[in-house]
Amino acid sequence: MSAAAVDVAVRPLTAADLPVLERLEVELFGAGAWSAATLAEELTAPGRTYVGATLPDGTLVGYAGLWFDGWDAQVMTVGTDVAHQGRGVGRAMLGALVDRAREVRAASVLLEVRVDNAPALHLYEALGFERLGRRRGYYQPENVDAWTMRLPLGPAAADAPGA
Repeated sequence: MSAAAVDVAVRPLTAADLPVLERLEVELFGAGAWSAATLAEELTAPGRTYVGATLPDGTLVGYAGLWFDGWDAQVMTVGTDVAHQGRGVGRAMLGALVDRAREVRAASVLLEVRVDNAPALHLYEALGFERLGRRRGYYQPENVDAWTMRLPLGPAAADAPGA
């Protein structure tokens, strides 16, 4: 049984969010967490879109990022505060990223997910992502495998070579 849905607003992240992002990153990803410098670089890197989920009181409870390379969009990360997991926060942020991918006419959205992350796999599959293959030892330093997943998008996908 999942917890009650939480009311969140999805908004662009800014440098002012970095202290909370750093805390959440370590809490959620432990030894595999991105450094403070990497988080700061990601927020402003070319082709990147980062969003956060905030409660009505403004508390940041999740973050997610997308990179568009001119063809496919790649989900860079999705993280939801443990106290708010299973309540629609990740779905709201991922929806915003997929909307952004459609805006930039990406052919598809790609992502990697830990093979042992059942809640994330369930979410991605419920949103139409399909498993493409397994990447051995993708997540380091834990040496955990990842599923590579793909969500084909509208008209841009139909224009793909070989489509």
